[in-house]
Amino acid sequence: MDATSKKAYLIAIVVQLIYTGLSVLSKAAFNDGMSIFVFNFYRQATGSLLLLPLALLFQRKNMLSMPLVLLLKLFLCALFGNTVSLNMYNISLKLTSATLVAALGNAVPATTLCLALLLRMEVVDLRSSSGIAKVSGTALCLAGVVVMAFYAGPALSPVNHHRAFAAHATGSGVHATTSKAAWIEGTFLMIINNMAFAVSAVWQARILKEFSNRMLVAVSLCVFSALQSLVVAAVAERDFSRWKLRLDIGLLAIAYTGFVVTGLTYYLQAWCVEMKGPVFFSAWLPLYSVFTMFCSTFFLGEIVHLGSILGGILLIGGLYSLLWGKSKESTSDGSCSEINKIHGPQDEQEYNKPDSHEELKSAVTGEQV
Repeated sequence: MDATSKKAYLIAIVVQLIYTGLSVLSKAAFNDGMSIFVFNFYRQATGSLLLLPLALLFQRKNMLSMPLVLLLKLFLCALFGNTVSLNMYNISLKLTSATLVAALGNAVPATTLCLALLLRMEVVDLRSSSGIAKVSGTALCLAGVVVMAFYAGPALSPVNHHRAFAAHATGSGVHATTSKAAWIEGTFLMIINNMAFAVSAVWQARILKEFSNRMLVAVSLCVFSALQSLVVAAVAERDFSRWKLRLDIGLLAIAYTGFVVTGLTYYLQAWCVEMKGPVFFSAWLPLYSVFTMFCSTFFLGEIVHLGSILGGILLIGGLYSLLWGKSKESTSDGSCSEINKIHGPQDEQEYNKPDSHEELKSAVTGEQV
């Protein structure tokens, strides 16, 4: 194995570990009483503070040339892909568990594929092995969601009973402490989150055809989402004592998501995709589910049920089936070299940075966190 391949393997694993930290820290903050809506605003504001100075430094002239119609499109895209998606994701995380949310993220490619089919931006040939693989993968993902929502099964004891966030673990999102209705509601909200991302991914593909500046698109979406999240938080949380930041797990989660996830992870992911392609990167995404399952039981004391494991297996199987179908289809079309240049979406900020008209394909092979 050459040095480049070793770097790609290492970066792919590190990125999944970073997103594991995102889920665990966010869940711990919500368990500690952090407001979801205030958390979303601070997270987006932190990301804006990181990205906006870079845009002003390197893209000041291009910023002034952005037409009003484009800004309106970006505002609406941020509403779906960032603001709505973030709120649905975090509410689901609070109602259920980090393990469930991480596993359901593997259904994003199937959701995006269904939307692309409805808009006739994607074609499935059931006479080919790639078409059958894509349809089978979508069906497996749907089956995994149903299993995780409606079947609990036997519980597996936490790996560690002396967890790091013991004081924040009360109310962990597990079937033992969460009502069945709340669990199903959280699963449904995660599906809405996936759909919101799918809409924004398709929309971004069209926006980037007319304005291909990835940095300004990313910064605009982040800033617009911060403003939208501020309005939502101001309406939802009128007790301004909930807005105060303290030296606790909530502040750590905000700093981590704002600087590490928004800043560092995108560049690591883009580097990995550039070296090995989006299909290679996407193949490592199920590690996020596995890492989150172990870390949530170890640090949060969440109880994992058999239904979550079985549903996760179906989701991962569906993801790999989709990836195989996309890879085989790209190879047969002679576009393998082109697809290796595509950036796959990752997290709420990372969704906003594709740089080609083929962004939809990367969305189908990408993952949401």
